[in-house]
Order: sequence, then structure tokens, then C-alpha cells
Amino acid sequence: MRLPAVPGITPVPLHSVEETSAALLTMLGRLRDLGDIRDPTLESAAVHAAELAHGHDAGLLAIVEHKDADPGILVAVIVAVARPLDTDGAAELGYFLADAGGPAIREVTQASTAAGYPVVIAERILVSGPGQTGPPEGAQLQAIVIDPSSPRIAVFTLHSPTGRGWLELAGIAGTLVSGVDFSGAGAGVTA
Repeated sequence: MRLPAVPGITPVPLHSVEETSAALLTMLGRLRDLGDIRDPTLESAAVHAAELAHGHDAGLLAIVEHKDADPGILVAVIVAVARPLDTDGAAELGYFLADAGGPAIREVTQASTAAGYPVVIAERILVSGPGQTGPPEGAQLQAIVIDPSSPRIAVFTLHSPTGRGWLELAGIAGTLVSGVDFSGAGAGVTA
């Protein structure tokens, strides 16, 4: 699968968990303008994201940034499915996500990429927990792009820890997802 280069999306190297977490920490620290100040919460988040990306064989881990938003983290994974899916399969997947997601799912929609691949989008807006005040804990969306010619899907997960500037981040990620091209050799992700 090939992906277009999109301004605002910076891929993170995926050679090792250590390299990935160090690169994430550096990028997030720069975006949050921390300089040399060590933020244990940010460091923990970078290590956790790197471990998840490597544990799920992510083809892409990237920072998504916009001047009016806190940075987000984008992960893309190619997943084998039992059979090739079509637009009916996309609709079934959308219904399943809406039913299984519970109250955390804000909206499930369907779209298609510029090349015509079906996409199912599930958006979660995380809310403050019991007794918490203030802004929500963040927002997340998953965009699942279906390759009708092969038994595989591409799952893109965008997470914003704060939710600030969520629409801007989601728009940038949407530009990337819209440019998905399965018509290349191999099953990996090439950005």
C-alpha cells in the first residue's frame, strides 16, 4: 500500500522500540516547546505508543501536527481478513463498529478514497471520567480502508491526547487516507 506525502504528517522511524520512542519523544517535546525539560508523562506516552506500534506490526507511525492543534499520533496497520470485502462488507463493518463501540463511538460514517476504495470511519470523543472536570481526555478516530481485490484492510488510528484542534488533525489524516493506493506490489505501507 502506498500513501501520499501530506504536509503536517511526519513519519517516525520503526526500526526498534527504543529508536521509535526516542524519536516520538523528541518530536512531541519539540511540538510542545519543552526544550530540554523532561516530561515523564510525555516520555511514558512515547514509550507506550512505540511498544503498541511494534507489537501490532504497524507500517506507519507518525506525528500529525497543525498550528491550531496539539499534536496527534497516527498509526497504520495492514490487517488480513477472511475474504475480500466490497461496499456491502463496508456497510456491515460500519454497523458492527456502531453496535460494538457503545457510547464511546460518536459517529460511524462511510466514504471512499480518491481511488474509490470503501472507507469506514469510526470517531470516538473521549470524555472526562467521573469526578474529573475540564476538557475531555482526547479524541480518536479509526479509518478502515477496504481493498476489494484482496483479503486485506488498512486500519488508520488517529489519537489526540487532548482533543484540542481535533477537526484540524482529523482533516490532515483524512487527506492521507483519501490518497491510499493498494495497487502496488507488497502488503506493507510505503509513505
